[in-house]
Amino acid sequence: MAIAGPASKQFLPPIDEPNTGINARPSQPKKVAYLYDANIGHYAYESGHCIKPHRIRMAHDLVMNYGIFNKLEIFRARPASKLEMTQFHTDEYIDFLSKVTPESAEKYTKERTKFNVLEDCPVFDGLFEYCGISAGGSMEGAARLNRGKCDIAINWAGGLHHAKKAEASGFCYVNDIVLGILELLRFHQRVLYIDIDVHHGDGVEEAFYTTDRVMTLSLHKYGEFFPGTGELMDIGVGSGRRYSINVPLRDGIDDANYKSIFEPIVTSTMEHYRPGAIVLQCGADSLSGDRLGCFNLSMKGHANCVNFVKSFGLPLLVLGGGGYTMRNVARTWAYETGQLVDHDMDDTLPFTDYYEYYAPEFALDVPASNMQNANTREYLERIKTFIFENLRKTIPSAPSVQMQAIPRHSMGMDETLDEEEDRLDDEDSEANADHRYTQRMVDKMVERDGELMAPERMSIMAA
Repeated sequence: MAIAGPASKQFLPPIDEPNTGINARPSQPKKVAYLYDANIGHYAYESGHCIKPHRIRMAHDLVMNYGIFNKLEIFRARPASKLEMTQFHTDEYIDFLSKVTPESAEKYTKERTKFNVLEDCPVFDGLFEYCGISAGGSMEGAARLNRGKCDIAINWAGGLHHAKKAEASGFCYVNDIVLGILELLRFHQRVLYIDIDVHHGDGVEEAFYTTDRVMTLSLHKYGEFFPGTGELMDIGVGSGRRYSINVPLRDGIDDANYKSIFEPIVTSTMEHYRPGAIVLQCGADSLSGDRLGCFNLSMKGHANCVNFVKSFGLPLLVLGGGGYTMRNVARTWAYETGQLVDHDMDDTLPFTDYYEYYAPEFALDVPASNMQNANTREYLERIKTFIFENLRKTIPSAPSVQMQAIPRHSMGMDETLDEEEDRLDDEDSEANADHRYTQRMVDKMVERDGELMAPERMSIMAA
């Protein structure tokens, strides 16, 4: 990490400027980039595994059939390269992920143990390509935010918050979130990371635990629950002391209680930290009825967090994460996509390729249940009091750690996105000389076979 001179206040975002920060109008039109690769749904961890990448394809199907795509700019991101992944992960770990296959897994027994690529994080066909799609989407979303090409970027294939520098964990192999934040730090003095997954965002917190350039805020189930980290007193060390915020919650928290703690903490964090950009991990396992979760949030309670963060008007990278009841994950992420572009959605689901998954109600909503809420008002107040006191002790000026020199590949995100797409279009043109459209041009079209398209949008989208 390269350390420069003392930070200047010129980098502070004007939080009280009209139409920005806490004064942003929620209805203010936003330019939203939506990163999606149709191949993501083809991958499968192994038979019977909890996580199903198919859920992302189901969410996308709803986005298309609800007509939300009319308000989005849809892109297929270039998969992250090995070099880009090693901006955070070790060379040895990424090299292993790029080589191991189900057929060669036995040969790599020692490495699999070392890197924790075992039962929860198995070797499966296309593992490295899957990681590349996830990481590439988050990195390109961050790059588009940096270049001012969008106000909000969405990558539901991202949000894999448990992956460590040289270790897979909790169904996560490559930490796309850390890679996306590193990209944002190239243009922004400070980045705020917010995690509403039911599990603690341990991989992201660990990556930035000693720096004040990233503040991590995780609301999660704490106790005898994976990953077992994220207690209230974990606040960071060294330069990062007081820049990690953990909100340890108990079983059954509902919409009202979640809102009562989420909004005041986020507001206070924004006032004290003044980030230049926000990354929001929207793990859907905090929804009621999740296969692995223990919270009681409805779809609208979950989406309220997204809307609240959006209201601050800062560059926003929205990511997926956990979520193991596929029909609920798909409905929630599609609904939140609609919320981000102010798109009204009918309560009755449109007919889609995966319509039968939503039987018997075929409704958009994911309601809360009558499960018991173990979070008392007094308990939540104690958490808020502790966090507010810590935030008051942070210095509301530029952080001590200055801009990092992050090496980039010459043809990576440093190359302007328009130039890169033009270059790739030229390459595709040579390979497809007898075709009217190149693959990159086709990718700029919102319509895919079998999906709905409004006539006025049946044109090639400009980057």
